Amino acid sequence: MTRFLLLAGAAFATITTSLPADARDLWTPTQAKSWYGKQPWMVGANYTNRGAINQFEMWQPETFNPQQIDEELGWAQDMGMNVMRVYLHNMLWENDAAGLKQRMDQFLQIADKHKIRVLFVLFDSCWDPNPVAGPQRPPIPGVHNSGWMQAPGAARLADASQYDKLEGYVKDVVGTFANDKRVLGWDVWNEPNNEGGGGGSYKPTPNKTALVAGLLGRVFDWARSVDPVQPLTSGVWIGEHWDKAETLDAVERIQLSQSDINSFHDYNWPEQWETRAKQVLSYGRPVFCTEYMARGNGSTFDGSLPLGKKYNIAMFNWGFVDGKTQTRMPWDSWKKPYTYEEPTIWFHEVLRADGTPYRKAEVDLIKRLTTEANGTRRR
Repeated sequence: MTRFLLLAGAAFATITTSLPADARDLWTPTQAKSWYGKQPWMVGANYTNRGAINQFEMWQPETFNPQQIDEELGWAQDMGMNVMRVYLHNMLWENDAAGLKQRMDQFLQIADKHKIRVLFVLFDSCWDPNPVAGPQRPPIPGVHNSGWMQAPGAARLADASQYDKLEGYVKDVVGTFANDKRVLGWDVWNEPNNEGGGGGSYKPTPNKTALVAGLLGRVFDWARSVDPVQPLTSGVWIGEHWDKAETLDAVERIQLSQSDINSFHDYNWPEQWETRAKQVLSYGRPVFCTEYMARGNGSTFDGSLPLGKKYNIAMFNWGFVDGKTQTRMPWDSWKKPYTYEEPTIWFHEVLRADGTPYRKAEVDLIKRLTTEANGTRRR
């Protein structure tokens, strides 16, 4: 099958893919707009329950905590949130496919009880490149996201003999929930061209961007081959001109040509957020902002959320409840841990561990804007 990749209405490349004959096509912009037009304005967070340091602690049977999840998603419902972005991991499926899907279904039951739909993330290029399942290490004191794991991880990414397992994971997980209305969509790979982060704490993965560029299109194909009714996406996050073909790397070209709904991340002042939003909107597709809100970096609810409402962009801030991920700490905590005192302002998170707002004015703003857009949400 030959596909023409489009950038803001202009063809910039032609590629050949090997999709199964019965795979659904990439949605046209018209199809994407038709789907999006039936949705409420979507507002939520990137969600990990407070007792989990990473994807493994959130989903493994020994640490999966439905009572805590129920409580926290109830808090989200009360402030008008109606979506959550939630990370999975391929090793969870490799080690216990049936158990993972059972717990995903249980999570979706809880989310549906609170009128929240879920955008699942399949792979992630951020933080520790050497994921290990089983009991997880405790958080590093004072350090942002100190236990987060990349998926598939450096070893699996570099070993093509492992790709059959990755294909099985994608097709089984997406296929199992392909017609599930509780699932908002599939974010196939978070920040795929991210070198990892951690302020030099982790050894870089050799040739990582090229390896990801060779795999990302296949992940889109695997997910699309099981005919999900939900959209696929992968968000751009670096670069200055997402609407200019000559500035895009190989990964971004795949992201912006294979996503049914385009998505982006921006953790900067609202002026830059608006500029980047317009660049992504130039493709003529609906848009998700799947990460924003880093107070110390100039990205706030006050600055970005009203713009999301103005442009009808789905908004997912980073972090919801303060917990073991410690993302109230800023990115620079990898170089200077906040062990003697708290940061001057919290970087991420909406609520303290007991459910009270870090800043009540933010929760009031979320309630007001979502009520204006979607009406009053009652339990």
